[in-house]
Amino acid sequence: MKKAVVLMNMGGPNNLDEVKVFLTNMFNDKYIIGAPQPIRAMIGFLITSLRTKESQKNYALLGGISPIVGHTKRLVRRLNERMEDKDIFYAMRYTPPFSKEVVKQLREYDEIIAFPMYPHYSSTTTKSSIEDFQKALKKAKINTPVKTINSYYDNEKYNKVIVERIKERLAGDNSEEFELVFSAHGLTQRVIDKGDLYQKHILANVECAKKELEKQGIKFKDIHVAYQSRLGPMEWLRPYMDDKLRELGDKVLVYPISFTVDNSETEFELVMEYKEIADEVGIKDYRVAKAPNHHPLFMEALSELFEQAV
Repeated sequence: MKKAVVLMNMGGPNNLDEVKVFLTNMFNDKYIIGAPQPIRAMIGFLITSLRTKESQKNYALLGGISPIVGHTKRLVRRLNERMEDKDIFYAMRYTPPFSKEVVKQLREYDEIIAFPMYPHYSSTTTKSSIEDFQKALKKAKINTPVKTINSYYDNEKYNKVIVERIKERLAGDNSEEFELVFSAHGLTQRVIDKGDLYQKHILANVECAKKELEKQGIKFKDIHVAYQSRLGPMEWLRPYMDDKLRELGDKVLVYPISFTVDNSETEFELVMEYKEIADEVGIKDYRVAKAPNHHPLFMEALSELFEQAV
């Protein structure tokens, strides 16, 4: 039996010309902008027009390409090297390769695992990606059974990876001198109020990670949760990351808990933009841990999760 696994993520520009493509597709997603068409298209056009040039400058600082591209390719390559009974592909929601392109390679498979790279369920990520993938399969007239998994924030090996990345960034220094901030991607309060599980999963993930830290005897001065990347005048999940930094001491370590693969929101926003705020408020030692990316333990966790999906 031939099995395919398709890793699904939001994507990121492969070059500076794709920045506009990324923003246009993201802000035309009905789960990101809840307004009906054609109002959603008008809002998306306005946001894209206002943000494209600034976003291009930001991606230029990252080498003209989103970090998510290289990290994902390496992860897929290494998973394919270790998997004997599955072929690994990846599809992005807002930039190439899109689901409609990837499904063309899946006609000869007997089983497909559509695997969202988001550990926490949200309509804005998991649901959007799965629906897009299923739509692409239907259009291509592929009727192969599809399995999936909605969340895995409580997987033991996944939480061990989080702790490993935190330990890496500590680099042997005394954890008790640092405050640890789990920074999660923001979401509007309106989405949460409609019943989205994202915030509940984030907070539950933090508790799982804290238990693993405790199990390994790693203690921090304090542990916090904050939310980054808010946009526009609406109320977003609080506390905001910029506000949280103003409350902390002089040694801070940040872990990007929403992401399994590093991207512009970790390597630009957290590493560069929030570093400026940290400097302003007198934080002398500001560190950002890596996302799991292609850590060996993360690949073990994924192998386990693929079997659970089946």
